[in-house]
Amino acid sequence: MWHLRDAGAMTSSEDPSTDAFESIVGDIDYPMYLVTAAAGDGERSGCLVGFTTQASIQPRRFVVMMSKENHTFGVAQQAVVLVVHLLRRGDEELASRFGELTGDRVDKFEGLAVLEGPGGTPVIEGLDWFAGRVLRTFDCGDHVAFLLAPHEGVALRGANGQLGFQDVRGMDPGHSS
Repeated sequence: MWHLRDAGAMTSSEDPSTDAFESIVGDIDYPMYLVTAAAGDGERSGCLVGFTTQASIQPRRFVVMMSKENHTFGVAQQAVVLVVHLLRRGDEELASRFGELTGDRVDKFEGLAVLEGPGGTPVIEGLDWFAGRVLRTFDCGDHVAFLLAPHEGVALRGANGQLGFQDVRGMDPGHSS
């Protein structure tokens, strides 16, 4: 039975909208990104991110949403620049490393070819990436949105197809839940 709340929103005592929402977003194949950050004290971190979007064409803006439980979130809060790497098919091992391990216990960059990018932020060599200056952050619940102003990067692998959420769906997050 549907009825109106005081605010004018329709609700249901059984709330089927929650199941519909979960079903709809569970089928979306979000592009997967590896986001890296560096704090002023030299600490660096990175994580697998699926909640992102271009937010404006002019001026160019991009939003990255990061879990508050993620080790990288603490480093990103201190960062001036984040580097956003687009993962492509064939990058599953990197997705696993940065999605299932936690920087609280391991150095995710160990053994990788890493360059110092803008603002001292790690850039994983061989991946497509762009750097974005952090303009603002917004609390979104269990994630925080970082609004970025993209300013430089490298795009060489366009033909490889992106790695999507459905490709990494079974991974267990490295941070505590």
